[in-house]
Amino acid sequence: MAERMTIHLSVWRQAGPDAPGRLVDYTVEDASEHMSFLELLDVLNEQLVGRNEEPVAFDSDCREGICGSCGVMVGGIAHGPQRRTAVCQLHVRTFSDGDRIVVEPFRARAFPLVKDLVVDRSAFDRIIAAGGYVSATTGGAPDANALPISKRAADEAMDYAACIGCGACVAACPNASASLFTAAKVVHLSLLPQGHVEADRRVMAMVDQMRQEGFGDCSNHAECEAVCPKGISIAGIARMRRAYVRAALR
Repeated sequence: MAERMTIHLSVWRQAGPDAPGRLVDYTVEDASEHMSFLELLDVLNEQLVGRNEEPVAFDSDCREGICGSCGVMVGGIAHGPQRRTAVCQLHVRTFSDGDRIVVEPFRARAFPLVKDLVVDRSAFDRIIAAGGYVSATTGGAPDANALPISKRAADEAMDYAACIGCGACVAACPNASASLFTAAKVVHLSLLPQGHVEADRRVMAMVDQMRQEGFGDCSNHAECEAVCPKGISIAGIARMRRAYVRAALR
């Protein structure tokens, strides 16, 4: 039988980007330990709607740790205290009965706040649009073994391709850097034969776009790796920097 818990929440409420914001205290009683954190927010919103109050705005979609849209700060940590877990897969049982949990949006100049816990992460889309793709004509879908790729390269490419673009790396970084996100996209494609043709143009375009968006630079705090729900390594940042220097010299 599921244990029932009382959870106290301090949630950031802000009507819009230009409106003043503040933390508002709420209590959710009789919460199931098996609820995800987003389900806990759903229950809170049902209570608020029942009292004719404005529900808390937050992003979510797949609720399976795949889409990356659910990122918020839970107890001061991007995605919460459980490692390699998105907020939608963080369960109430991670906390103790009677805990007070502070819930805030990701904070970065390049992620302007929209409302409550919702931020605009379209800067990531513009970084991808700058070069995070393969445009060379490759014809029809080849057989899986048509292009010989070493297992090591394939495994590494998949590790970096696991990035879901949630923005936790930016929220955790003291410089609000998007280096881990950008590196994941650059290195993923650079490891595959299809990505070699445009490798120099890609890394220069994506890194330059990242800077134009107002993200800070990486200073190797490694907070990004610590909170990444997919465990992407900061080694990718060093690879991206080396690739950028080589491309600039060419």
